[in-house]
Amino acid sequence: MTTTTIKLTVNGEATELRTEDPAMPLLYALRNQLGLHGLHFGCGLAQCGACTVHYDGEALRSCVMPVSAVAGARIVTLEGLGTAAKPHPLQQAFIAEQAAQCGYCINGMIMQAAAFLASNKRPTEAQVRQALAANLCKCGTHVRILRAVMRAAQQMA
Repeated sequence: MTTTTIKLTVNGEATELRTEDPAMPLLYALRNQLGLHGLHFGCGLAQCGACTVHYDGEALRSCVMPVSAVAGARIVTLEGLGTAAKPHPLQQAFIAEQAAQCGYCINGMIMQAAAFLASNKRPTEAQVRQALAANLCKCGTHVRILRAVMRAAQQMA
């Protein structure tokens, strides 16, 4: 088989991904080759949001995006949003509001909210609900997640 090399930027660092299957989902390359485990495999159908990353600043479901389609792109994962020493305001707010129960959906919620807040500096609660409507949380922490996003929006404004 032929190996394909895909060049892109992940969390601010130039990266080369090598694969024998250019149709491999970006999710697998990020988790398995780069060791980025903030994003999760949820449904594999782009319906739950657990695999959300930023693709050139926009929220993207990485489970259905072929790695070959992101050549030259800027990808940001949860690990690139903030650090333990300096967390992103959304990460701080999720901790303060205790918005995670099992934590499986949190990557998607934070990444979707970060992309949303980048273009909506003073959202209403209804706008946040709409922005996160396609992200699923089985634990039912939606109220705390909403509070966390609203808290972060206030801090970021």
